[in-house]
Amino acid sequence: MNHLYLLRSIRLTFQYLPVYIRFQSSPCRRLRQTTELRPHLHNPAVPTIEPASVTCQSDANADQLFDELPKCDAVSATALVVRFAKLNQHKKAITFFSRMFEFYIRPNEFTLGTVIHSSVVLKDLNSGKQIHAISIKFGLHSNVYVGSALLDLYVKLSSIEEAQLVFQDTHKPNVVSYTTLICGYLKKEKFNEAIEIFRTIPERNVVSWNAMISGYSQRGRNEEAVNLFVEMLRQRVVPDQSTFPSLFSAAANIAALGRGKSFHACAVKFLGGLGLFIGNSLVSFYAKCGSLEDSFRVFNRLPERNVVTWNALICAHAQNGRGKVAIELFQKMKDMGIKPNSVTLLGLLLACSHVGLVDEAYSYFEQARIQDASLLKSEHYACMVDILSRSGRFQQAEKFIHELPFDPGIGFWKALLGGCQIHSNTKLGEYAAQKVLALEPRDVSSYVMLSNAHSAAGRWQSVSVVRNEMKVKGLKTVPGCSWVEIKCKIHVFVTGDNRYTRKPEIYELLDYFLMHAMKSQETDFFHES
Repeated sequence: MNHLYLLRSIRLTFQYLPVYIRFQSSPCRRLRQTTELRPHLHNPAVPTIEPASVTCQSDANADQLFDELPKCDAVSATALVVRFAKLNQHKKAITFFSRMFEFYIRPNEFTLGTVIHSSVVLKDLNSGKQIHAISIKFGLHSNVYVGSALLDLYVKLSSIEEAQLVFQDTHKPNVVSYTTLICGYLKKEKFNEAIEIFRTIPERNVVSWNAMISGYSQRGRNEEAVNLFVEMLRQRVVPDQSTFPSLFSAAANIAALGRGKSFHACAVKFLGGLGLFIGNSLVSFYAKCGSLEDSFRVFNRLPERNVVTWNALICAHAQNGRGKVAIELFQKMKDMGIKPNSVTLLGLLLACSHVGLVDEAYSYFEQARIQDASLLKSEHYACMVDILSRSGRFQQAEKFIHELPFDPGIGFWKALLGGCQIHSNTKLGEYAAQKVLALEPRDVSSYVMLSNAHSAAGRWQSVSVVRNEMKVKGLKTVPGCSWVEIKCKIHVFVTGDNRYTRKPEIYELLDYFLMHAMKSQETDFFHES
């Protein structure tokens, strides 16, 4: 252990040790009373309690359980702590752990690992640090089981720097330790550090590969996630049920339909039957790639379906402009006895938005508000503002915003601004833009939408003012980007990018198409004459 961390550990021990010290305040008196009243606790001949025998007493008071222990040792006490944790009674687990010190029971690595996990579940960093301090006092902080639990604590509830120090202090870290630290770096989007640690794992398994693929996919590094899966197969690591959902999500985000189909084949090859979790991911994948037929085919072949499955299909049709089909699916879902949730309602509103069913959307919204208001989130209110704005019902939209049960965020005003751009409502558009820029002064998209609204209305001087203001503030629009997949290779095109190697061929072909189109128009003109 390095000297700085040693000093930090000593400080931590004294700073977060009130639990241990508090129960050591009158140990002699307490221990004497215990010996007199319950001599079986100190009889070494009494056998240790078995974990299975705790089940019927799991709801009892911690004091009573301690009194009934046939043997007061670390194994018996740990069995009770573990049982409480498995029953999701994490507060009781920590309370019982604290009681162990009254009887001079020294916790082992399994006791500490369990109560550290309980602290994570309870999101109680302070308790976790106290237990860390106790582990240092007993010299168990470098144990790999305790160290992995502490890594999980600091990754989820504190800083990656503290997690790194715990990792350095762990003796012979295993794949769980490495994977937990990798997850911490990916959570903070420190991809270089994550990949560096990943490469140093002595024996990488499917769990560590899944952590990398999932971490990259969740943070928008979709191509890297796909490439990692390909590398994983080359390393002869067999994927499992947890590998594919993140992989299909990554493929969907880059619209890699060809690759996604290959991954679908891999899932069938390695897993045989596809579970509900992977099936739901496949329905979403094909839908996002615009292949609704394949999405429907996967949906129909699933042996079981839940609300997530139906939501994926409803949202798929909504996003692809098939609003009426989405509404029909919603009715079928209700007929099947599946209760809709907030995602279902959002998909339904989107479906109405895409086909201009404003009154129907308002009806669904009001129905949800009256029958089950818990379904309504800020996204649903924002969607209603967007629907009303797009249809040109600005008075209703403005009234809707002012009657919100919470302060409208930037998304509400941008939805209103988007509607103003469509209908060239520059007066209300300027008001909405002011609201957006008051919340986010450097929001480029608001300037662009306002400029477009002025442009559509022919107010060129106002367009010039907006663009000049952007220039003064140093704001630049994000360049447009598109891509196409050809023979499982993705070709990306960015506005103003001259680096693409096959650019001359593309422009040559484009010129040919333009010439052909112009000749066709000339031919049509002469025929009409």
